[in-house]
Amino acid sequence: MPIGKVWVLAEKGDSGPTPVTLELLTEARAVASTVEAVAWGDDAATLAGPLGEYGATTLYDVGDLGGALPGVPVAAALAALVEGGNAPDAILMPATYEGRDVAGRLSAKLGRPVLTNVTGLVDGDGGLLSQHPVFGGTQIVTARFTGDGPAIFVIRAKSFAAEPSGGAAAAVVAAPVPDVAATNTAKVVERHVEERSGPKLDEAAVVVSGGRGLGDAANYELIEELAKLLHGAAGASRAIVDAGWVPYSHQVGQTGKTVKPTVYIACGISGATQHLVGMKGSKNIVAINKDQEAPIFSVADLGIVGDVHKVLPALIEALKAKG
Repeated sequence: MPIGKVWVLAEKGDSGPTPVTLELLTEARAVASTVEAVAWGDDAATLAGPLGEYGATTLYDVGDLGGALPGVPVAAALAALVEGGNAPDAILMPATYEGRDVAGRLSAKLGRPVLTNVTGLVDGDGGLLSQHPVFGGTQIVTARFTGDGPAIFVIRAKSFAAEPSGGAAAAVVAAPVPDVAATNTAKVVERHVEERSGPKLDEAAVVVSGGRGLGDAANYELIEELAKLLHGAAGASRAIVDAGWVPYSHQVGQTGKTVKPTVYIACGISGATQHLVGMKGSKNIVAINKDQEAPIFSVADLGIVGDVHKVLPALIEALKAKG
């Protein structure tokens, strides 16, 4: 039996709600009879249409933060709504920088714990049960909240599929930030957006990732070229991120991004558990590695036992010849 009400922390992307926001709204519809969203920014009300399409009936608009980081003001606004007698049964937050910041501060304000790294929610006796992968995803732990107050869940991206419900635009309700005194003095003074020519890593239909088997940083150009030819995004294992070959934003894995593309091509990646957690949900996995015993082959739909320095150039030339 669904629980009564769930709130979703809604984040705004380049052209509307972020993909993870829509994933959380879809799951919220499955576990609750009422779904509401909370957003911030001077144009938060413009999200009412798309959020309603994915099931939100109400949008609590925190408003313009005046350049402040969202953690303090958004958590304060949420706490005020809860303490005002409008508490939901659960609050779903994305495992993003801002989502984790808001969750931690809200936890302190409400005196409620937070369950993090959630990849599944199931209806249990008296409330939601959350599922958490442990030991590199080889085991799943089930947890639940006890006591009074909303359950706060921080959920990993790509844990659920986003499906619209065709609902009407959400009703917009103001949720002003209460006085937070000197705790809200940090300001965002400048933003830097990483340059990219293709799709975002966690949104791409094709991801080509490279690992230590590439040999050195210069060979990562092969990964980028193949990804470009396939209209995909370039990813990386933690090993070469830690080695400084590529930025952290490229990392796929437990401590990086979780991806679920249609095609994932792992090049020179052994398949450590940390990496597999972030990509094993891909629809089709292609592995290229000269070690036929590499763990990556255990999850691959197609395995190529060969040297990436020979296989990748041949594949790139074949794609170029095809036009």
